[in-house]
Amino acid sequence: MLTIIDDGRSMEVEARVDDGRVLLSEAALREALGWELHEGTLCNDTMCVPLPAGSSMVPGGLLDLAEIAGVLDRPLALDAAEGAAYLGASARERAGALASLVAPDFTLPDLGGRSHSLAEQRGKKVLLVVWASW
Repeated sequence: MLTIIDDGRSMEVEARVDDGRVLLSEAALREALGWELHEGTLCNDTMCVPLPAGSSMVPGGLLDLAEIAGVLDRPLALDAAEGAAYLGASARERAGALASLVAPDFTLPDLGGRSHSLAEQRGKKVLLVVWASW
């Protein structure tokens, strides 16, 4: 079993690990990520992405999760030994979010333990100080 985290949700699917590669069935790909393999393309409900020339993905075969992430232009963090994978947002999605100049909402506690969210501060000037030990 492999846990795939994508777009804030976690899904467990059947997978096979072969030489550090995670191989999924077409059904597992559809269940976990909402994509289907058609002759020469990966498709979801809204779009199709052409497969690169020489792709090893063929209908009816096992699909390499890293190759799928590459075709979709999404970063992949994978720990095959632990059975966990995380698919990040594509560069195009991240660039769009940065270009919008709108920070994503988050909630953090103050020193007194009270929670504060960025959404509560909309319309106000906010100074956010971040520190890390590394």
